Amino acid sequence: MASVLVFPATSTSASFLLRPSLPIRFNSLFHNRSTISLTQLPRFGVRCSYAEASINADSNSATIDVVADVRSERIVVLGGSGFVGSAICKAAVSKGIEVVSVSRSGRPTYPGSWIDQVSWIPGDVFYLNWDEVLPGATAVVSTIGGFGSEEQMLRINGEANVVAVNAAKDYGIPKFVFISVHDYNLPSFLLSSGYFAGKRKAESEVLSKYPNSGIVLRPGFIYGKRRVDSYEIPLDLVGEPLERILRSVENFTKPLNSLPASDLILAPPVSVDDVALAAINSITDDDFFGVYTIDQIKEAAKKVKV
Repeated sequence: MASVLVFPATSTSASFLLRPSLPIRFNSLFHNRSTISLTQLPRFGVRCSYAEASINADSNSATIDVVADVRSERIVVLGGSGFVGSAICKAAVSKGIEVVSVSRSGRPTYPGSWIDQVSWIPGDVFYLNWDEVLPGATAVVSTIGGFGSEEQMLRINGEANVVAVNAAKDYGIPKFVFISVHDYNLPSFLLSSGYFAGKRKAESEVLSKYPNSGIVLRPGFIYGKRRVDSYEIPLDLVGEPLERILRSVENFTKPLNSLPASDLILAPPVSVDDVALAAINSITDDDFFGVYTIDQIKEAAKKVKV
């Protein structure tokens, strides 16, 4: 009689991956119905899903090696000590993600238990040694941006992010997340200013170099508790009630959205925590890519990968 290899019936579905390429003759392994431990056989990878809440374990069952696919996330946050950047670092730490922050100011001066879990690197993207930052990273998040002269805004909002995108691409980083700005319906002469022109240039670079894994978040006014040195500015005291009001009347204000510059007033503010969670969820879920509007940022913040 031919011998049969029997596995314990502990799952309703399982897939076995035989690693060696050489064929195995089971008849030669089992003579006279003798018992052989699976630990003596080539290693199997098993993925099981259980349909029953309880399973009776058989103490005499053979041992099966289980191979789990676990991806360890390590992200680099550019501008990580800033208002939005620090919220992203904090959210990442809470999800068990390894975080490296790069910013001119380096480590924040205010206290926080999560701060000790972030690697703080002072530096400027234009002069940064990427060899010390990017190897081993699974994603880069850029919150770089600012105001100033036309030349300064083009350099900070545009060129600095372009440099970061190309560095990440050269090092083979799988994902890039860029925190941009809402697409306001402003007159063209305002949209051509260094601030907006720089942001759109950076967006274009992200979507060009990362067509299937690049994420551009476009929030409007971002509120939360903003720290400046040892002071805390409670932007949420204004932003949170304003968001509630605008969302409660948005069905009535939609006809006004076509008016020039109307969304400067009518675009709902976004919590800094929602922006941070949307960024983190977009990193951990491969279904996230492309441009996200204010409403889509809110939705992305709620989604958690199971």
